[in-house]
Amino acid sequence: MSYRLLDRFRNTFEGQKYNHRRSTLGDAIAIELFEDLVTLNGATSSDLKERIAQRSSVLNRANRTRGRVARRGDGTFGRRVPSAEAVTEDGFEVGRGQIATVEIGVEVKILAKAMLKQIDRVISDLGKQVEHFRRGGRNAISVGVVGVNFAETYRSFEGERVFVTDGRRYAHPVDEAAKAEQRLIAEAGPRFDELVILQFRATNLEPFPFEWVDGEGTEHDYSAALVRVSDAYSERFGH
Repeated sequence: MSYRLLDRFRNTFEGQKYNHRRSTLGDAIAIELFEDLVTLNGATSSDLKERIAQRSSVLNRANRTRGRVARRGDGTFGRRVPSAEAVTEDGFEVGRGQIATVEIGVEVKILAKAMLKQIDRVISDLGKQVEHFRRGGRNAISVGVVGVNFAETYRSFEGERVFVTDGRRYAHPVDEAAKAEQRLIAEAGPRFDELVILQFRATNLEPFPFEWVDGEGTEHDYSAALVRVSDAYSERFGH
């Protein structure tokens, strides 16, 4: 089965240069999780499907909750403000609109290189985002999606400067990936309802190849997380 979030993640790297400074990358990946929830091969919560079909729960593209001050996440889904219109976008089942409460919040991070230098900040940011989701809805389901690069080399772009890992001054991704993943699971994992780790290999060198470390396992892990999110939705927001 093809999952839109996994395809979108792959397309972030495959066949093109990855620039980590693009602020909309996380949003583009996160919104696909809601589409995958709708088409969950018979396992989608009936409450979730009904509210999506009726546009009573929608995705807010600005990732803001009306009347609540909070740091924006990458994907924010919740009860629509009744006085605000819901709109649709081509190719998407989930409507867009202003929301009054957060029901599901998604935060995306990608660790492509220099992982151990940034791991403390990443874990802190993930934890703070869960708190902000819950400001928008005390029962909000929080989902973290973190890509971890296991490539043997990597090229990064910092403005006009280019860096290629050499295993000495600039560590190769594969040398840090396992430790970074362990810390994510141990320190960020307990804060989320679901933390999905996507193990991948991407060098950011022409012709910009991409592969999953374990394609079948990645699909199964992500699919299982979707089932649990769907079940949690019925438990917390069901009739």
